[in-house]
Amino acid sequence: MARTKLLEKLARKRNSTVITMIHRQESIGFFGIPVYKFISIEDSEEILRAIRMAPKDKPIDLIIHTPGGLVLAATQIAKALKDHPAKTRVIIPHYAMSGGTLIALAADEIIMDPHAVLGPVDPQLGQYPAPSIIKAVEQKSIDKVEDQTLILADVAKKAINQVRDFVYHLLKDKYGEEKAKQLAQVLTEGRWTHDYPITVEHARELGLNVNTNVPMEVYTLMELYRQPIKQRGTVEFMPYPVKQEGRD
Repeated sequence: MARTKLLEKLARKRNSTVITMIHRQESIGFFGIPVYKFISIEDSEEILRAIRMAPKDKPIDLIIHTPGGLVLAATQIAKALKDHPAKTRVIIPHYAMSGGTLIALAADEIIMDPHAVLGPVDPQLGQYPAPSIIKAVEQKSIDKVEDQTLILADVAKKAINQVRDFVYHLLKDKYGEEKAKQLAQVLTEGRWTHDYPITVEHARELGLNVNTNVPMEVYTLMELYRQPIKQRGTVEFMPYPVKQEGRD
């Protein structure tokens, strides 16, 4: 109920449809077994439904906090966001990695906390990055590579090309064809590890248009997404005691 009230307040303040996709990573359940959340088909279903129901003449604010997830689901969300007729904004209070970055690239405006991060969007095949699979095969002669590895490398090339083409499609209208091609190449080629943090400063160096005007309500909202069942936290803080007028 508290989240609903805050979302209503934020929607009125920004005159927009506010949608959230928050993937918390706390340990929950029996024995403290960690349950990790990622972008899923269920997420894409819900967000596509929300976008369809949003007024066509009103902006959309999508608040995301995610380590990434299924390329298919992230692609569906990004496409729906790009196709919304009014302005779209993705707000990132902490991080939006991998598929989260793919979704952010679809928005007209990317709003990040000064210390929030994006990440590369190079595809992952199982536990291995697609660019690394290709590089491993290139470093050996064909006769020394198993058929299964060659097939995997072929799939890796296709996966990279597909994501690269999609990123280009998302960016070309905002950045122009040449800049869009450059950004698509950099973000998918495996230049960094998949969890490499692209900071606000780095994002701007790459040429992405980002700002740090995160509404204060978004930070309050994140506090309301804590897991109800979890182990005692390892981080606590005490706000600085502000002296009240008329009191010592």
